[in-house]
Amino acid sequence: MTNLENNLNNLKGYFGEFGGSFVPEVVQKALDELEAAYDKYKDDEEFLAEYAHYLKDYSGRETPLYYAETLTNHLGGAKIYLKREDLNHLGAHKLNNVIGQILLAKRMGKKKVIAETGAGQHGVATAAAAAKFGMECEIYMGALDVERQRLNVFRMEMLGAKVHAAQEGEKTLKEAVDAAFKAWIENIDDTFYVLGSAVGPHPYPTIVKDFQKVISQEAKRQILEKEGRLPDLVVACVGGGSNAIGAFAEFIPHEEVALLGVEAAGRGLDTDRHAATLTLGTVGVVDGMKTYALFNEDGSVKPVYSISPGLDYPGIGPEHSFLKDAKRAEYVSATDDEAVDALLLLTRTEGIIPAIESSHALAEVIKRAPKLDKDKVIIVNVSGRGDKDVAAIADYLENRNK
Repeated sequence: MTNLENNLNNLKGYFGEFGGSFVPEVVQKALDELEAAYDKYKDDEEFLAEYAHYLKDYSGRETPLYYAETLTNHLGGAKIYLKREDLNHLGAHKLNNVIGQILLAKRMGKKKVIAETGAGQHGVATAAAAAKFGMECEIYMGALDVERQRLNVFRMEMLGAKVHAAQEGEKTLKEAVDAAFKAWIENIDDTFYVLGSAVGPHPYPTIVKDFQKVISQEAKRQILEKEGRLPDLVVACVGGGSNAIGAFAEFIPHEEVALLGVEAAGRGLDTDRHAATLTLGTVGVVDGMKTYALFNEDGSVKPVYSISPGLDYPGIGPEHSFLKDAKRAEYVSATDDEAVDALLLLTRTEGIIPAIESSHALAEVIKRAPKLDKDKVIIVNVSGRGDKDVAAIADYLENRNK
């Protein structure tokens, strides 16, 4: 076993020096209960069979690994494959994790679930699964994101969820996380917190990774069937990091496969309007975990910005921090303009409208593919579809072209 694999064995929630659980005692008690339940069921045949059933028959997995031939020919260079998480039920990767967590909540006897959401996809997935399993559901979302993602807000409400708009701070994902944790503490005995990204205190980063690794399990098998070998590069966008850790998981032991995460550079790394945590952040404690984050000089968390409501988070999942410092994965960033241009290029070459989050990953692929030989293979995770972003992109383009 390599040193990297040893460090990823996650001794009490640590990936190297990152992770842990920095929370009040009342929350730690609930986390210990969650960890005990997860340890009990994670290898349970009945639990895994039920999880697999809902992934297949409810969510519609497996999702295709699609050779983007027109985009590949347009760019020249490496072959580009798209892992089509946008075709997952409800239009994103989020349901992979939500189904697993709500099946856990059922076994723990919980009657109510709460969740945070940025772009709204995790909120929609949580609301849908709660409706399916007859559970009360409340969603916390930054007030700015409520305005940017009205379609998803309406979808959540249609599904029976109550949506709370967080009015503090930047009114985006960080504030939604804070509000959801506060609500959880106040109702901790009967409520299950369905955390949407690979962040927060142990055991959430591990649980989310385990439920999202289906992405790379499928992609690895699919690329071996299509190309007879592993890819040279796997690319995913990174906010908190759930779709990326899911896309990376099965490839981490294969050091010949390069891993690349793409953060939100917003309006530029030379401005204060970005969310480039691993690019410009420092190590500290945020949202109950030790990780890279964007801090002010006084130690407070910096406000962050992205055109993408799913990427404007000031921290990052602790395993990504470990992969960065271990030099197993590389992390770069893409600006709003680059992401929008990438979205338009995929739309016009392949007839696929990606989420603006996923478009950050595509932006880096567009830069790199032409520089690689034609026998190289790239997999990019299209973590969601762009229906939710169409109005915002139209407004952005109108203002950009003035």
